[in-house]
Amino acid sequence: MVLSAVSLLLPYPKIDPILVQFGPFAIRWYALAYIAGLTIGWRYLIVMARRPQSSVSERDADDFLMWATLGVVLGGRLGYVLFYQPSLYAAEPIRILQVWKGGMSFHGGLLGVLLAMVLFCRGRKLKLLVLADMVAQVAPIGLFFGRLANFINDELWGRPSDVPWAMVFPTGGPVPRHPSQLYEAGLEGICLFVLLFVVSRKTRLLERPGRIAGLFLIGYAAARITCEFFREPDPFLGFLWFGATMGQLLSLPLAALGLFLLLRPQARQV
Repeated sequence: MVLSAVSLLLPYPKIDPILVQFGPFAIRWYALAYIAGLTIGWRYLIVMARRPQSSVSERDADDFLMWATLGVVLGGRLGYVLFYQPSLYAAEPIRILQVWKGGMSFHGGLLGVLLAMVLFCRGRKLKLLVLADMVAQVAPIGLFFGRLANFINDELWGRPSDVPWAMVFPTGGPVPRHPSQLYEAGLEGICLFVLLFVVSRKTRLLERPGRIAGLFLIGYAAARITCEFFREPDPFLGFLWFGATMGQLLSLPLAALGLFLLLRPQARQV
């Protein structure tokens, strides 16, 4: 049963998606979230590169920022276009450029960053799985800020609920809903970052390249599949096979790849 007494609900903190605007030029929270995630992640990558046992130099970590940015933005946007609304963007291709309106796919961004890592490692003669382990520890930072941006943008809200912290989102109709964006920020961002931080320092998984990356993929898939039970499915897709959402279905291959990386026999480093 959904609460009828709206006064008892946690109020949605309406925040203007535009931080400041100068004529046609606008600085949006959505863009700042991506900048914050990439910048903080870049600095953390450099910190990891400074460790004595790291085979990735500070210069490599510094230069990879541009590659990661292209992978995240291009992959995330094209992934959303192809996975979620291909017919809409095929009819109006100009919409593809309107990234400030939202519409980024983590799974597409992951593929974009993976391609960027492959090309970067080939050019620098680096071991792909070593860099992948480092990038995996950085990724939750970007996920955290990205989910906060979803919350500020009043998008990707949750399913109707009567929990005390349910909110009435301006674009979500009159019913109170789960603030699922915050659930994802907590699980995909904070919890996953802490898990990888502890495991990378308290275990010897870093000595086996690919294990930390595998743990990240499994952790992300588990967090995303869980949060999707509280998140309203995209109206243009709804529920798919066996009542699953697109986010859950796309996360299953990630979990399988993560298990392979985590459990595969030790072999030569890639």
